[in-house]
Amino acid sequence: MEISYEDLKVLMGKSQNLLLVDVRTKGEVDKGYIPGSINIPVDTVEDALTMDPEEFKTKYGVNKPPPDAPELVFHCQMGGRGRVATLKAHKLGYVNASNYTGGYKEWSEKEGK
Repeated sequence: MEISYEDLKVLMGKSQNLLLVDVRTKGEVDKGYIPGSINIPVDTVEDALTMDPEEFKTKYGVNKPPPDAPELVFHCQMGGRGRVATLKAHKLGYVNASNYTGGYKEWSEKEGK
């Protein structure tokens, strides 16, 4: 499942349940990120999503999403790693997980960063 810039903006404006996960490296995130996103590098996504909810909250500062979370969105720089993370999430039962395909590159262009 994929989500566009426009749809993500709408979700960010109306949803209290959106969990936006930036799967880039910490070094990339330090250069800029989408407001409200949390950083879980792509190679740690499976570990994060199989964590105990308390451990997840301690590590990432937000509640672990339930498997049927309606608004779980992954993104990277340009879409590739976000797609990998989304597929991993689907395999773990996160049926509604989606990938913001434009990634931070499109976001920063559209937001004029």
